[in-house]
Amino acid sequence: MKQRPSYLAAYDISDQRRRNAARRLLRGYALDGQKSVFECPLDLSERTRLLGEVAPCIETEQDRFLLVRLDGHGETRGLGLARATQDASCFYLG
Repeated sequence: MKQRPSYLAAYDISDQRRRNAARRLLRGYALDGQKSVFECPLDLSERTRLLGEVAPCIETEQDRFLLVRLDGHGETRGLGLARATQDASCFYLG
């Protein structure tokens, strides 16, 4: 089974209703997350779908949304409290 690339999705949305909608949406794609930052394994079709679904939550004049592909070549570590991921390619220290 081919592994999907991991992305880091983050948002800064000023309106509470749109912020809640974005959070619910991203939780559906994410392995884990905290507040407004989520780690999401996405293939190309999932990435395209996510971007289309999050667009209505973003008011481009006042909000921000960032989706960054994680390299995957380096070691992934987290510090502090973290839930164990189901993705064996990641390592969390918590």
